Amino acid sequence: MSLDTVLNRIDSELDTSIERLCDFLRIPSISTDPAFKADVDRAADWLVNDLQTIGITAEKRTTPGHPMVVGHVGQDLGDTVPHVLFYGHYDVQPVDPLNLWTREPFDPAIEETEHGPVIRGRGSSDDKGQLMTFVEACRAWKDVHGSLPCRITFFFEGEEESGSPSLVPFLEANKDELKADLALVCDTSMVSRGVPSISSQLRGMVKDEFTIVGPRIDLHSGHYGGPGLNPLRELSKIVASFYDDETGKVAVDGFYEGVHDVPAEQLAQWQGCGFDEADYLGSVGYTQPHGEVGYSTLEQQWARPTLEVNGLWGGYNGAGSKTVIPSEAHCKITCRLVGDMDPDALRDKIRKHVEDRLSPDAKVVWDNDLDGSPASVMNISRPEFEAARTALSAEWNREAVFAGMGGSIPVVGYFNTVLGMDSMLVGFANDDDAIHSPNEKYDVNSFHKGMRSWARILDELTK
Repeated sequence: MSLDTVLNRIDSELDTSIERLCDFLRIPSISTDPAFKADVDRAADWLVNDLQTIGITAEKRTTPGHPMVVGHVGQDLGDTVPHVLFYGHYDVQPVDPLNLWTREPFDPAIEETEHGPVIRGRGSSDDKGQLMTFVEACRAWKDVHGSLPCRITFFFEGEEESGSPSLVPFLEANKDELKADLALVCDTSMVSRGVPSISSQLRGMVKDEFTIVGPRIDLHSGHYGGPGLNPLRELSKIVASFYDDETGKVAVDGFYEGVHDVPAEQLAQWQGCGFDEADYLGSVGYTQPHGEVGYSTLEQQWARPTLEVNGLWGGYNGAGSKTVIPSEAHCKITCRLVGDMDPDALRDKIRKHVEDRLSPDAKVVWDNDLDGSPASVMNISRPEFEAARTALSAEWNREAVFAGMGGSIPVVGYFNTVLGMDSMLVGFANDDDAIHSPNEKYDVNSFHKGMRSWARILDELTK
């Protein structure tokens, strides 16, 4: 039986596959909120059961946090065939602000849009829909051939959206079981709609949070307005100092240490990869880029570091007015890292920048829940990458491209440092999928052709 038979099976079972995905999406597996702990656990059980229905030996593994799901198939084939590990995560982001959703976040449905039908619901793109493209491809292959073409380890995480606190200990404790020839990851996007993409590099991440403390208590703004230090004003001054308005650069001393220019040949490839800047910006309401002067939008997204303010709050936020000078003001920041930037060293530089700018009577309290990971570069010289590019090009009727990625997927670095294993990232999300935002969606075309793409990749990897 040929690959075409598997692809035909995927086509004929598309509606059933979508129904299965929607059943999975109904589970509110929000890992960061303790109120949903039982639901995260239920999502892990759902995956174990689903993998078992297609003959995969799978089980839920407990951790100090949320469970991991591990499955194996084809162990009896030994070293005569490739051994791949497929990774995805089944936890999802919170749904706030709920009032901006056009439907219940965990009541998924097919909706028609200008780009065709989409699956609307939290987790549809990040990452349940992407994860299930691989599972459904394996289901179709098993239905047609009775077995899968290579050894596969399935590894699904339940803490990706909450910092993965259990991930490294779990990898270290299960090195021998989880190590494979190559990790396959489906948690990325296409460079532009309809352009199949293999991610060749990922930005790293540093997270931090701080509180500016002023007076001992909230103060009456009539009694202390003028002589009193206002932490919100202090915080606004510090946040403004993070940036150079003329160049768009981050103004923290030493911020760009470890950043390298993109080679000319790589820039040339990016320029011809089909990226539509107007569509990318316009889909979220921008008319122009707002980053570093002198760098293209793709360079800013894939190859330049950032410092972003993710949250600012303090004082009175209720209805009406309350005339106070608040005692505290709070700020959350994240940085995206590239090249050889050191997460710990960068955090120290940012903290020094803040501390050096404090006014008398202001102090800063730093959050100690540290989180950071360096950037990653994929080994695209491996033959598996060209095999995947061949498979994707055939499915999408367009040459697949090696693309950068603006996001961070720390597990890729851990696969390398803990398991000594390279990763290949293939994803089918679009930039307008609204991941982490209200009204998240996944194009039916992405889901359908994603399944077909993985079937083709498995075929190419085992030739």
